[in-house]
Amino acid sequence: MSYPRVNRVNEEYKKAISSLLRTELKDPRISKMTSVVSVDVTRDLSYAYVYVSVLGTKSEKEETIKGLEKSAGYVRRAMAKKISLRHTPEVIFKLDESIEYGVNMSQKIDQLNHEKFKNENADGFDKEDFDE
Repeated sequence: MSYPRVNRVNEEYKKAISSLLRTELKDPRISKMTSVVSVDVTRDLSYAYVYVSVLGTKSEKEETIKGLEKSAGYVRRAMAKKISLRHTPEVIFKLDESIEYGVNMSQKIDQLNHEKFKNENADGFDKEDFDE
């Protein structure tokens, strides 16, 4: 069952937290290549799970999550000022690696297709001959 109010709160939180990450958070541990993928607010509005994607190394991702977890109280206060709700959800940051997983899978599929094309066309034609 879909809850339209919760969906609206999810979108508002996503916009507001994205803006907050870009403009107000000055923690050096938080990577500049951090983006909010989605926000899931529980039905009772007690928790807001913020899924973030970080472009960088594993250590940069870990440091960014640590920085975001430390700033969760500040983010919650800022959300309380920006979005008027009776109860302001507790913000919990989670790392979302689905984008990187998708890119990795796409690269593997392209590599397999290229190898298959090479094996099928061993008669002297290159793949570039067919690309136009």
